[in-house]
Amino acid sequence: MHRKRYLNVVLAALLSAGGVSIAAGADLYVTDPSHTTVSFTVRHLAIYKVRGKFNDFSGTIMYDEHDLTKSSMHGSINVASIDTDNEKRDNDLRGEQFLDAARFPDITFASKRVEARDGGHVLIGDLTVHGVTKEIAMPFTITGTLVHRGTTLLGFEGSVQINRHDFGITYNKLTDSGGLIVGNTVDIELIGRAIKKASASP
Repeated sequence: MHRKRYLNVVLAALLSAGGVSIAAGADLYVTDPSHTTVSFTVRHLAIYKVRGKFNDFSGTIMYDEHDLTKSSMHGSINVASIDTDNEKRDNDLRGEQFLDAARFPDITFASKRVEARDGGHVLIGDLTVHGVTKEIAMPFTITGTLVHRGTTLLGFEGSVQINRHDFGITYNKLTDSGGLIVGNTVDIELIGRAIKKASASP
């Protein structure tokens, strides 16, 4: 229900006034949750890493195949859908010491611009986690488009590293040997595909 509600809001905004908000040259795509993964990795007990993912999310991409810098992306994640294959740990991560899903049920991203850098592209935008909004720069790649069974698909990959302290998640308990139980840096990775919903204005 969360994903459907968010998606309806985004589509309503993008398609208002008869679709004139779709910029010339850009096509509207919606992320396909069945073929997309939103995952993260964080160091645990100072000696190894734990990988997790979110199972409930949604997103829209405005893709300009002729000029990628005119593209954009918006997304939302249901924090309560966090999944590290460990129920106790997941409940801890949903709790007040970490993501506090009861007070801050969503993680959101809203792009501001796309920049060409070092032979690739970077998505610049506002990431909101734990009620705190920070600008991030996420290198990303459009891995291609194709028509499959009458549907146009867009492949994408992106990754970024953040510091959880920047977003007010300051849990700092130590192991007996003095290392952090939970590392400060979090590596976020997006891999998946999106489905074309509307074409560019003529």
